[in-house]
Amino acid sequence: MSETPPNTLQYRFDGPEDAPVLILGPSLGTTWHMWDRQVPELAQQWRVFRFDLPGHGGAPAYPAGSVSELAARLLATLNGLGVQRFGYAGCALGGAIGIELALRHPERMASLAVVAASPRFGTADEFRQRGVIVRSNGLDPIARTSPDRWFTGGFAAAQPAITEWAVQMVRTTDPGCYIAACEALAGFDVRPELGRVGVPTLVLVGSEDQVTGPAEARTLVAGIPDARLAVVPGASHLVPVEQPGAVTDLLVRHFSTAWQQPFESATGQTAIPAAPLKPVLAVAPQAAPVAEIAPAVVPPQPLARPDRYETGLKIRREVLGDAHVDRALAQADGFSGDFQEFITRYAWGEIWDRPGLDRRTRSCVTLTALVAGGHLDELAFHTRAALRNGLTPAEIKEVLLQAAVYCGVPAANSAFKVAQQVIREETTPDE
Repeated sequence: MSETPPNTLQYRFDGPEDAPVLILGPSLGTTWHMWDRQVPELAQQWRVFRFDLPGHGGAPAYPAGSVSELAARLLATLNGLGVQRFGYAGCALGGAIGIELALRHPERMASLAVVAASPRFGTADEFRQRGVIVRSNGLDPIARTSPDRWFTGGFAAAQPAITEWAVQMVRTTDPGCYIAACEALAGFDVRPELGRVGVPTLVLVGSEDQVTGPAEARTLVAGIPDARLAVVPGASHLVPVEQPGAVTDLLVRHFSTAWQQPFESATGQTAIPAAPLKPVLAVAPQAAPVAEIAPAVVPPQPLARPDRYETGLKIRREVLGDAHVDRALAQADGFSGDFQEFITRYAWGEIWDRPGLDRRTRSCVTLTALVAGGHLDELAFHTRAALRNGLTPAEIKEVLLQAAVYCGVPAANSAFKVAQQVIREETTPDE
């Protein structure tokens, strides 16, 4: 496993070598062990394939900053093993990878199950802010609060060993890979594309999930043509860990009855036969899943804008954050609206999108220019932007010290006060 190439993933197999392949994808901050309690039952019918995200569970730390890149690495791993067609179940980020595969490579997927997933995970700001916290404080603050996000209070109190396992799992993740995975979730949004998911899909969610709960699950079911929803009572985000029996039962039932035959093609690939039907174990009353199908909802289509406006708006949001951009655009009127379009199209759509400098470097240049001009209001939100673009507080300090020499001590003194306040606000973990 230490020799895993940069374009592939660390993996393991369980189950008969000649059985259909079923892939289990992990959540952010977890390892393939989050599926341990499903494997014994699933491996009776399927060749179970589990993988670790980069930098998780001791996997080589080759960061991947998008869901599409993670999906490509998974496919490269499967190609090297000769696996052409498979079923797929994934939790949260693992679920996003499954949706990505179903959209971009439908010929490879026989059936799909997504657990605690969403077509868009919160807001980009939330995940980029988490990256700022990790870059400034390490993973310990995230690790200590993970049980609150992953489990119900009663489960966490009754299972201290599992709670501590969860904390240590996050704590031992590579910080750079964790930040890159946050970027992957920040950039994931397939709401307009759900209607193109063409495989039978189970959407499974814990009734108490406060991260990606039943509302997000119903959005998936409404958008995916052949999908059904299963809500597991008494479970939060890591449903396979908190209610393993219910999840195992639902997965066995789904993949036993909804394994789509491959498309006809001239590739010469051999179809893997559907897994044989078998009796499904009854779920305990307290963990009985409830299935429902939500009505179809057609997602709104974004308005087309000319020139570089849409590119600029995307970059502006990524660098400055949705809240700041929304506020600036909401305040625009007949007098200032043209200026907002101008800076979005040219400053952000042209200059910030040029390949000659990366965003970290552009943040350094921008901070220095703002100090020189005495533009303290803009210095505040560009200090936030610099943190989001990957600069550490120590690096921002060095930029301001450099500016003190060439722009003047009084200007730098004011800049330090502004930046110090912003850094305190942005890098203090929530309790």
